[in-house]
Amino acid sequence: MNGIYHKIGIRAGTEKIINALTTKTGLAGWWTQEVTGSFSGGTSSVGESIRFDFGHKASMEMKVQELAPQRVLWECISGPEDWIGSHIDFKLNASTAPDGIAMTIIHFRHQDWKNESEFTAHCSMKWATFLLSLRNLIENGQGQPAPDDVKIDDMN
Repeated sequence: MNGIYHKIGIRAGTEKIINALTTKTGLAGWWTQEVTGSFSGGTSSVGESIRFDFGHKASMEMKVQELAPQRVLWECISGPEDWIGSHIDFKLNASTAPDGIAMTIIHFRHQDWKNESEFTAHCSMKWATFLLSLRNLIENGQGQPAPDDVKIDDMN
């Protein structure tokens, strides 16, 4: 199976990270400013869809498959052809940084791609920059979501 795998530590508890992964404000603070969905009760719910727009370049819709205190799992139901049917998985584990400060480790996977291509390579690098944006949002209060994200290559 084709996919992307990243690991990042964030100096915060899992609750803050889950909030950034399940609320409109949280998602708009690190991935893209254009987020829509019902967010009933203020957060996304299993079975609901979230739409992420990236201007004229792309948009995708994710169906929330699982929400747990240490996991968020989405399935892409519309978007780039290679993404449809793929799964985006955030698994969170409490840990401690080398300096003794508490942190959460995120094991991120974007798996079940239809093909491995230049687009996969582009998305792997973009996911890395967006995960850093997530960390900056939580640790410093300011992420770098699209359209103000880090530009990396000829695809953006």
